[in-house]
Amino acid sequence: MTRALLITNPLAARAHARAVTTISDILRGGGWSVEVRSTTGPGDARRIAEEARPMGFDVLVSHGGDGTAMQVAAGIAGSGITLGLVPGGTGNVLAGNLRLPRSTARAARALLNARRLPIDLGVVERPDGPHYFAVAAGTGFDAQLMADTGLQAKRRWKLGAYLARAALTLTSVRSAGHRVTVDGTTHDVRAAMLLVLNCGKLPPGFLNLRRGLVPDDGWLDVVALDADGAFQSASAVIELLVGNGDRKGRRIWWARGRTVRVEVPDGAPRPVQLDGEVTGATPFEARLLPGALAVLVGPAFTAHHG
Repeated sequence: MTRALLITNPLAARAHARAVTTISDILRGGGWSVEVRSTTGPGDARRIAEEARPMGFDVLVSHGGDGTAMQVAAGIAGSGITLGLVPGGTGNVLAGNLRLPRSTARAARALLNARRLPIDLGVVERPDGPHYFAVAAGTGFDAQLMADTGLQAKRRWKLGAYLARAALTLTSVRSAGHRVTVDGTTHDVRAAMLLVLNCGKLPPGFLNLRRGLVPDDGWLDVVALDADGAFQSASAVIELLVGNGDRKGRRIWWARGRTVRVEVPDGAPRPVQLDGEVTGATPFEARLLPGALAVLVGPAFTAHHG
């Protein structure tokens, strides 16, 4: 019998009490043993996951957004315990990249027959310890957007809260000089937004940003978008989506490596986000941890094991 701990975030999850009952009933109906813990504040999901490590659970099921999923992942990384995802937050980007359903009931049912596979993680060391990401670390426009979007707006409007604020602030987008060191080679890059990617599909369209960019390929991919104002921002996004990472555009710069350091040498420190959670400011260094997290993936997910 699969023994699972369901970690759920009431502040992020949609229709929380009903969803928890639905998930628990489906998993138990599939023969799983299920215990439930709810978070009450920042850092709770990681603490609960860490406490669960010696308790004999096979799977920790995260019900919430990407922030909750990443906290749970951080608590079990390298332990051999498997992460299962039931989307319930704002972006649910990791679940989308693992080809899991978005609805609560369908996602819970998918876990019963999902495959267990290892994926890579990124880690950023901070004074308070290591912080992990499974989707992306970033600085610039996206991180500032996440820092400025209030909790109540995210709870009410989900992804729409980000899209609305982005539309209002595009005219103020400005690039800054970044010093990006990839596996020891330094590049000077102008960017309004710079992402260190472990996954290749981002909302709202979940299109492939670069051929072969998947969470188990053994690489971190770096993309910088150079833009000032709304028109150049739109041009950069079009280049990003149309180019598919196969060629350098006027406003897009790509790199690939396993250790990436990002600095803004001539400007004020910029916020840094890890999987949608603002975590400090520049400079930061992201390092790849190959195969560090076991996850349950949907049937359409193709394993790479880079």
